[in-house]
Amino acid sequence: MTTRPPNEPETAAPTCYRHPDRETYVRCQRCERPICPDCMRDAAVGFQCPECVAEGNKTVRQAQAVFGGRAVVTPWVTWTLLAVNVLAYVAENLDVDRVVGNFAMNSLAVAYGGEWWRLITGAFLHQPLGGGFAITHILFNMWVLYAIGPDLERRLGSARFLTLYLLAALGGSVAIYLFGIAAVGASGAIFGLFGALFVLARRLGYDARGVLWLLGINVVITFVVPNISWQGHLGGLVVGSVIAAIFAFAPRKNRSAVQWAGCAAALVVLVALVLLLPPFAANAQFGIAG
Repeated sequence: MTTRPPNEPETAAPTCYRHPDRETYVRCQRCERPICPDCMRDAAVGFQCPECVAEGNKTVRQAQAVFGGRAVVTPWVTWTLLAVNVLAYVAENLDVDRVVGNFAMNSLAVAYGGEWWRLITGAFLHQPLGGGFAITHILFNMWVLYAIGPDLERRLGSARFLTLYLLAALGGSVAIYLFGIAAVGASGAIFGLFGALFVLARRLGYDARGVLWLLGINVVITFVVPNISWQGHLGGLVVGSVIAAIFAFAPRKNRSAVQWAGCAAALVVLVALVLLLPPFAANAQFGIAG
């Protein structure tokens, strides 16, 4: 039988660097400091301490969409826009006079009543049941949003897609305002998505002829079918195409700053058009001085 010599010192058991009262023989795979079970974080090999895990997370780059922004797995903005449009349609059919009367795009109400919110809310309303297009108005717009919205949102990122949609909707409303008419519908935003789809397809080198044909057919319908606000459609198309070009062709260096500055500039121009110009057609029709 062997015994330890009386003068040989005992080796102290290592303790967790965060909890000195806890003995442990497990060490962090990166810094090799001892860690107790409460401080162990699973790693590819063994365990790491909380500090090393936090430091490692700082160096991991988040996946991005093609044109900036966080990568999108589920296109929640598209689904939310669909839901808002449908809920607004239900609300307006429950009380047409109140909802349409207070929230539809109306150039006179914007210019002389200060009801600026109509520039956006009008883009979430549609022809109510019993109207000229009945339910086909909202069905077509929502089908297009469902068909191309998710792809655009995944390529742009959710924030950029929402910005594109809202600015295109605003562009359609501003065009309606400048011609002094009243209208409802998401068609300005939808045509903005058509324009964006074409711009992004060209930027990525895809064959855009199919998109061009689809866009052309809808433009023809806009002018052939009566009671369609061609002003709103074309206004949304132009603004949506411009915003998409800003997103798609921004230089990689400082890309986000350039993209958001471009969107801000577009917003300023649209607001300035409403603030500085009267609704021309309404002025001519009713003899209202600008």
